[in-house]
Amino acid sequence: MNVLEFSDRMIPYEEFADDLAARIANMIQSTHDDPEYISQNKAWRLFGRRNVERWRKEGKVEPCKRPGKLEYRTADLRLLQRTTQDYFKKVQIRTKRVRKQDKKD
Repeated sequence: MNVLEFSDRMIPYEEFADDLAARIANMIQSTHDDPEYISQNKAWRLFGRRNVERWRKEGKVEPCKRPGKLEYRTADLRLLQRTTQDYFKKVQIRTKRVRKQDKKD
């Protein structure tokens, strides 16, 4: 019997595959009726304005410009929604070096 070992428990491979297949089928069913493109306002309502603006600023999603409105591919937004995001950028701390001559003055 094949067993997958995770950090917190061990699961038989068949059980893991069945659970994974069920989750994938659920995801496909939930996105089956999504239109190919949605307006910017609808994207803001569904995914949060700050999220959409952050993804656009980071270059992760690009709007399609139509006369009078912006639209986003729904599949791109769904993918970003399911992806773990790193909200905190690593900040480099710079220290100012003081020369001995500067200290004497």
